[in-house]
Amino acid sequence: MAYGPPLFVTLLGARATPVLERLNGVFTAHRHGAGLDFPRMGDSSERWPILVLQHAGCEPPGVYEDELLHRRVAFARVVLDEDEELPDWRAYAGIVAMGGAMSVYDEAEHPWLVPEKRLIAEAVGADVPYWGVCLGAQLLAASLGARVSRGAQAELGVLPVQLTAAAAEDPVFAGLPASFQTLQWHSETYELPPGAVQLARSSSYEQQAFVVGRAYALQFHLEVDSALAGEWMGVSEFADELQQLHGEGAPAALLAQVGAAEHESVRLARELFSRWLLDVVGLQETPA
Repeated sequence: MAYGPPLFVTLLGARATPVLERLNGVFTAHRHGAGLDFPRMGDSSERWPILVLQHAGCEPPGVYEDELLHRRVAFARVVLDEDEELPDWRAYAGIVAMGGAMSVYDEAEHPWLVPEKRLIAEAVGADVPYWGVCLGAQLLAASLGARVSRGAQAELGVLPVQLTAAAAEDPVFAGLPASFQTLQWHSETYELPPGAVQLARSSSYEQQAFVVGRAYALQFHLEVDSALAGEWMGVSEFADELQQLHGEGAPAALLAQVGAAEHESVRLARELFSRWLLDVVGLQETPA
């Protein structure tokens, strides 16, 4: 079944070949540029793809993307710092917004933040499901009128997050461990927007996750496994930031931390995101 709006997946640098291999069997590209064919979904609520807002080529959805592929969920990727245009959000079943090194207020340096925040506000206001990670969480807060600000110190490393009592009543977070280890990499935080319910906190940052309507915000990076963390350590800006905060051996130490935690963190990432897809977005397709 070919969807009405044109769909695309952006392939970036050295990641292009492995991504193409992973997409084999999920959807097939026409050889002469006529678009992409996707597997048929069940009812009218499942006929549109997920929109992925990626703010940097090196910060993809990671494990969340693995779950999209596993469940044969069609998705379209827009890489904003590559000057790709934002589409009409009305063509999508849900929005996934990932992290990035920029602040939500860096509009002079990154002018696409202005229309992106407008897109988020309009889509969430229309009850479109949303899944925001790190910058994506802060963008949700800012788009709904809450203040984003710099924290007392950077939170960087594999660290514990604690769920709130309200998380036990949430359809996505219910049943998760009361505390779990996850990668943190941020120095900014946010206030809860009006009507939001806090779902998680940490000892350093009070705001770690919230839900408002069908929109979810996660400050932490459950989606990062050892493979993606290894790619991050190949980015000089990332490695330099780690070393400035934690010393010369910090990149190797972080990789070891992610490796030690990933058996549990990957399971939690896929469980959380799968619940969002099934219970919030309403997708019902059977995994391959």
